[in-house]
Amino acid sequence: MPERLTPPIRYPDPDPDDRGRKARRGKRAQQPQGGEKIVRPKKGLGFKDISKSDIFVTGAFDVPFFALTIIILAVGLVMLFSASYPYSYFESGNSYHYFIRQLIFAVLGIAAMLFISKLNYKIFKAAAPILLGVTIFLLVLVLFYHTSVSSEAGEDFRRYIPVGGLFTFQPSDIAKFTLITTLAAYISIYSKYMGTFKYGILIPAAIIAVYCVLIMAENHVSGTIIVGIIGLSLMFAGGADKRLFIVGCGLVVALCIVVFTFPQILPEYVQEKLRAFTDKSYDPLGARWQTNNSLYAIGSGGFFGVGLGNSKQKYLYVSEPQNDFIFSIVCEELGFIGAAVIILLFAALVIRAFKIAVSINDKFASLLVIGIATQLGVQVALNILVVTDFIPNTGISLPFFSYGGTALLMILGEMGVVLGVSRRANQKKADIQSVE
Repeated sequence: MPERLTPPIRYPDPDPDDRGRKARRGKRAQQPQGGEKIVRPKKGLGFKDISKSDIFVTGAFDVPFFALTIIILAVGLVMLFSASYPYSYFESGNSYHYFIRQLIFAVLGIAAMLFISKLNYKIFKAAAPILLGVTIFLLVLVLFYHTSVSSEAGEDFRRYIPVGGLFTFQPSDIAKFTLITTLAAYISIYSKYMGTFKYGILIPAAIIAVYCVLIMAENHVSGTIIVGIIGLSLMFAGGADKRLFIVGCGLVVALCIVVFTFPQILPEYVQEKLRAFTDKSYDPLGARWQTNNSLYAIGSGGFFGVGLGNSKQKYLYVSEPQNDFIFSIVCEELGFIGAAVIILLFAALVIRAFKIAVSINDKFASLLVIGIATQLGVQVALNILVVTDFIPNTGISLPFFSYGGTALLMILGEMGVVLGVSRRANQKKADIQSVE
């Protein structure tokens, strides 16, 4: 032990006024006041910030989530064929018409899912402004260039863009994912300011409103509802002021009450659906036809069902049974037990997605998965509520089951995004374990 301790070296203090100025600047940066402008962060917003070695991820994806996706898709394809072959033969003379087309899109969708699962999710954050611009363009384009479909009241449904006579696609299906990507990117950038009215309520609500107005202009009420719910859910998960959020939700509820009280403010085809919902005896051979036959199918199925392929209601009673009302044929053929198992599979898939969302320490990735899980869960729930006549018939498809190439490709692509996030989460866990 030394005889004498060496005194610590003391360095001269910086100018106390300078320290005070720095502290005040730091405080102002954290808490913007009045009209002070927040500078948008630039880090991680462009493709140049993603190196070539970071384009693909190498971690293992979440096997339970992948298995659930494949199981639901396989069951959906089987039920699509069972539900569609009478109507398919009636329409085209080929019982396999809808099934073969859906099978092709399923194979393409699986390939897309596996490829997207290898991509770094940060690519979607970098591409968010481009995706937003392309989506707005398509939502405007479909208003002027679309397939010719009209309601009985003569209103034009402007939902599908034809591509060279080969196929059609629905921009609103793309809009669901791009809204999720846009809001997730925005919230992750401005997460510190989401508690303010401007950045937490006004700007996100404006983005959601643009989507909703354009989709509503297509005469697509169900798409507008789903997009609105997705947007509000992301605002809530992103940290928007809960008091303002509750007020906003209250306004939405008030709007619904006004709509039910004064349905004449809505388009004629929507008024017809509301009348058919509130008055069960209204127009049984017209507006209530599809819903009534859906309930007959569900009731006929009983507890165990009439057996796969043995439905009677699919023989031109349930209108276009391969589309929005396919779940009624599922209930008829597989019964309460089969329908409950399918609902549980969907619930397990959504819960697994939320588990992946909370497993990764990245706000953008977490919100991206939360948005996708919300879209899937909300769409399944609303479809079943429509088929069982708990809410008005708004034309909401059942993911993985209802016929539609664009919708199937998009939902499988979104499952690929979730798998990609799970890869990144597992990769980070492996890196931590190797260090330990």
